[in-house]
Amino acid sequence: MATTTHETRHEIQDKAILVSLITDEIKRGGSDPEHSLDELVSLAETAGVEVLSAITQNRETPDSRWFIGKGKVEELRAAADELGATTAIFDQELSGAQVRNLEEALDLKIIDRTQLILDIFAGRAKTREGIIQVELAQLSYLLPRLVGHGKNLSRLGGGIGTRGPGETKLETDRRHIRDRISDLKRQLEEVVRHRKLHRERRKKSGVTQVALVGYTNAGKSTLLRELTAADVYVENQLFATLDPTSRTWELPSGKEIVLTDTVGFIQNLPHDLVAAFRATLEEVNEADLILHVIDSSSPMREEQIAVVGDILTQLGAGDKPQLMVYNKKDLCSSDCRELLAGGKEALLISAYDKEDLDRLSNAVQDKLTGDTKSFAIPAERGDLIALAYRCGEVLHQEAEEDLVKLTVQLNKHEFEVSGYKLEPFTSMDEIRTEG
Repeated sequence: MATTTHETRHEIQDKAILVSLITDEIKRGGSDPEHSLDELVSLAETAGVEVLSAITQNRETPDSRWFIGKGKVEELRAAADELGATTAIFDQELSGAQVRNLEEALDLKIIDRTQLILDIFAGRAKTREGIIQVELAQLSYLLPRLVGHGKNLSRLGGGIGTRGPGETKLETDRRHIRDRISDLKRQLEEVVRHRKLHRERRKKSGVTQVALVGYTNAGKSTLLRELTAADVYVENQLFATLDPTSRTWELPSGKEIVLTDTVGFIQNLPHDLVAAFRATLEEVNEADLILHVIDSSSPMREEQIAVVGDILTQLGAGDKPQLMVYNKKDLCSSDCRELLAGGKEALLISAYDKEDLDRLSNAVQDKLTGDTKSFAIPAERGDLIALAYRCGEVLHQEAEEDLVKLTVQLNKHEFEVSGYKLEPFTSMDEIRTEG
């Protein structure tokens, strides 16, 4: 019996030529097309693709039919024939019609940057939430491009661009995809509801939360592992972490906080992906402190810092307290020390250096520690006395008649529990209750 494509494609590695179109708009935007192409190479390799070559073209605007010029299409076809390529991966987003035209002209599988990133996420999603989010992003991307993905959709399960929802026929009913999107959104809403309940419970219990954010492959998961002894996947590749991981971290004072690792950011992160992962990324909004982890050895670190800042602003977390953590100092050139100039709150560390981790722990503790305040609480209000202990470190306690006097080094976040507000007074006033 003949072997089908479906049966063999898992064993055949995609061989790709990368294509980048440099338009006047890209030049005006100040982005570095060469760096973006280098990043595309890393993305392709992360997806298990063998990169054979790269082709670039300068044009004022994209060609509406081919994206690249007709002559460049012929050049790409010749290169694919010569090198034995099976796939062309474009560094910019393509329309459905452009995909269809290019597939017909080149007889290659056509993938764009967005689809490649979505494919990597599909291969990395492990939790139910992650799987739902990725499929929702893929279908949202696919729906307006359905007419242009004939060959991709017919290659169910076959390499990049086809993992995840993978429809098998070009004439797939759009209504079916819309229904599936609606169903996924309902499932995601339920996940969001549960996540919100967990967040509210953590907030009510006075748990302090710190979030690790940063460009992909900056070393966030390594930091989480070294700081908390967490059993997390660490690999030198893009998007090694997809599903968020939270672990308990004990600070030098003995206080335990929750440290959460989040998915890495990247330039031109697909909008559908940001939207689908908003529930996960909202963990950042609940954090009392953001540790912005930066690869200090990257020649594009300033651009990467800007990308992370833009996405945090999109998420509504741009004003959150932050500590800049320049990681990988062991790989950094001698100018690394200049990163700490200008008085900005930043640390230069290696995640594998014990002294550096101690400095980071102390810096985080200092950022989270508030003023020392005194309180006088009615002795019968055990709930509020317990709340005071949750809200910070009790330095001194004494009983006086029907009052308990506490001196507390507070944490820097709101202290509201069950309708009561613990108000910091400098005098020994009785605590005020609300509600």
